[in-house]
Amino acid sequence: MSEKPVRVAIVGLGFGAEFIPIYQRHPGAEMVAICQRTQSTLDEVGDKFGVAKRYRSYEDLLADPEIDAVHINTPIPNHAEQSIAALEAGKHVACTVPMATSVEDCRRIVDLVKSTGLHYMMMETVVYAREFLFMRELYLKGELGKLQFLKASHQQDMDGWPGYWPGLPPMHYATHCVGPVLGLGRNEAEYVSCFPSGTIREEMHDCYGSPFAVETCHIRFKDSDLSAQVYRSLFDVARQYRESFEVYGSKKAVEWPLVEHEPLVVHTAKRPEPEIPERVECPDFGHWLPEEIAPFTRGGVYGGEEGGDHLSFTQGAGHGGSHPHLVHQFVELLHGRGEGYPNAVQSANITCTGILAHESALKGGELIRLPDFTLQS
Repeated sequence: MSEKPVRVAIVGLGFGAEFIPIYQRHPGAEMVAICQRTQSTLDEVGDKFGVAKRYRSYEDLLADPEIDAVHINTPIPNHAEQSIAALEAGKHVACTVPMATSVEDCRRIVDLVKSTGLHYMMMETVVYAREFLFMRELYLKGELGKLQFLKASHQQDMDGWPGYWPGLPPMHYATHCVGPVLGLGRNEAEYVSCFPSGTIREEMHDCYGSPFAVETCHIRFKDSDLSAQVYRSLFDVARQYRESFEVYGSKKAVEWPLVEHEPLVVHTAKRPEPEIPERVECPDFGHWLPEEIAPFTRGGVYGGEEGGDHLSFTQGAGHGGSHPHLVHQFVELLHGRGEGYPNAVQSANITCTGILAHESALKGGELIRLPDFTLQS
């Protein structure tokens, strides 16, 4: 691959604007264009970050030969169609989660990546959050021992969020809990069984034909004796925002705190019972990044002295410092280095796990297998 900077355009400037200064400072990238339908937002963000090339039309942006890759940060219903259009236009794609809202659209993206040779990476934040990277490092060093069970959750109160959110089936937006359980050992989901629990307010039932307050899914891993449990809620469940991931190994286990900003708990086997648990402050992993973008693992760098004010910071603590890691992984992928996890097939496996989990919940927990196109092995 060429060592010339990868020329990137960002599409969607709410959450997406947070990535502009990271690309601008990354030594392997060039931030060349932004795209937003609302002219006032387009100009406000473009002026703030000094981006001269601005598009209101996504089609016009895709026709620009000076753009190598697009980073899509638009609403969930637009992800698939915009990813497909970009691949058909010869652009590499980074896309915020989830990959799509249907199994068929996931298939189309995977097929396009295979036929074009282009790259696709789903920008799943949790698998680059500092807590996950800490557990991944323990795993790779063998300190966890044999993996025995994984559990993850994503609970959030979506009241007041606009547009398509009211009534959304919980598992249709499950990548933040499915991603880490599959990502730790780079496993694949083979089949799922999901049960619904509780009921959201009646006025939201017809939005998606789903009344469920909570969905809980068991995932069986392919070619492994492992399984995992994930659970998800979006409305009418009393809980502080939480993206959690817990791993249980034969030597050590790591549990996410129950309350945000508290330490992780590491359990070490064969110690005297009172000494088994230990509270551990999770280290930052900015040292894994080019020095130009390492400071972006901490909140407060996006909005000057006042810090970042997007909901990813007020709810979600800035996604655990994952944003510069995502940018770096994508840029490295386009330079022919690194794995760019999750790639198109892996993203389809993660996303379809949630889609099919909801189908299972509608069928009373029926086992549903992941389609072959979501499996690499």
